[in-house]
Amino acid sequence: MRKILVVGAGQSGLQLALGLQSQGYEVTLMSNRTADEVRTGRVMSTQCMFHTALQHERDLQINFWESQAPRIKGLGVSVAAPDSSRAVDWVGMLDGYAQSVDQRVKMAGWMETFAQRGGQLVIHGAAVSDLDFFARRYDLVLVSAGKGELVSMFGRDASRSPYAAPQRALAVAYVHGMGPRPEHPGFDAVRCNLVPGVGELFVMPTLTNSGRADILFWEGVPGGPLDVFQGIKDPDEHLAVTLELLERYLPWEYARATKVELTDANGTLAGRYAPTVRHPIGRLPSGGLVLGVGDVVVANDPITGQGSNSASKCAASYLASIVERGDEPFDEQWMQAAFDRYWHTARHVTKWTNAMLAPPPEHVLNIIGAAGKFQPIADRFANGFNDPSDFENFFYEPAKAEAYLGEIAARV
Repeated sequence: MRKILVVGAGQSGLQLALGLQSQGYEVTLMSNRTADEVRTGRVMSTQCMFHTALQHERDLQINFWESQAPRIKGLGVSVAAPDSSRAVDWVGMLDGYAQSVDQRVKMAGWMETFAQRGGQLVIHGAAVSDLDFFARRYDLVLVSAGKGELVSMFGRDASRSPYAAPQRALAVAYVHGMGPRPEHPGFDAVRCNLVPGVGELFVMPTLTNSGRADILFWEGVPGGPLDVFQGIKDPDEHLAVTLELLERYLPWEYARATKVELTDANGTLAGRYAPTVRHPIGRLPSGGLVLGVGDVVVANDPITGQGSNSASKCAASYLASIVERGDEPFDEQWMQAAFDRYWHTARHVTKWTNAMLAPPPEHVLNIIGAAGKFQPIADRFANGFNDPSDFENFFYEPAKAEAYLGEIAARV
């Protein structure tokens, strides 16, 4: 039986560990926190997983919260005018519903499942020196811990990383008490609110430890009026600032949020990072090799909501590459090929995300505006969150955008 070490217990690491376990591999998983510490700790993300990523979980029969989590059937876009009215407002319908489960709930549950199924769970923060020791004892070492010393083993790929600095200041609040959404009371949707030149607010329903909740997620242009959360330590102050900004820039969202309260004292998060693609193979001091997983190797800004989706797709791709390898060695050539296979999908996410971080060109504004008039455009844009490769066909090039909009208009 081949022995594999997975370092890091996030979406990609745990999904991959559980998948390998189901295929009969002897898997050791290293986490720097226990399941209980994860469950009661600070929120980690703003995850909203679309159909393809959810299906990877179903395939492994680890979709434990699917019946409890809200079913997100649409994706809405609003654009604020200078007077804080809505210049654009529409919602596209998803072909398959999306869902958000607080990673504190999911990762804690998956860790316990991994241990119950006989996996070796090691609670220990791993350093490069630890991996140097372990690498000789395993057939393959996978690093899915996206922060800290271990990431330094994976060099930045400058050709695929156009931004050297963070492009957004991020601020998250998990809340109970959001009022009903008057635009579409019959179904749940993720709502993306664009404030030109200032930033974005995403609102999404989620399942957390205390049941259904909503996530308020500001993405602010660095140095701008939304970039005010960095020094805030008190969670109630964090929420108060979140609401003040809502009232100022997005009054239609503020109207639903006048009675909200945090889900828990750990329900806020703030930070920033530069979106980065890294080389996938890390070299240990002794000469051993490790393979980077998930956002260790491809970390995009969350503006397109792709983090947990990409982590899931990476885990699924790597699982297939590992199983197909059989008893052959997991050498450098294989590691590069495994990453290249994943990059075939991930490159579309990176291209789209980086494009969305820049001020939108005229043809993109035309698409967003036309989506308010033609439902097929809204639906196509919404489903791009599940399959970003489709944006190649109508989003990036003015000529393709113009041809697509003309085609839709001609049908009506």
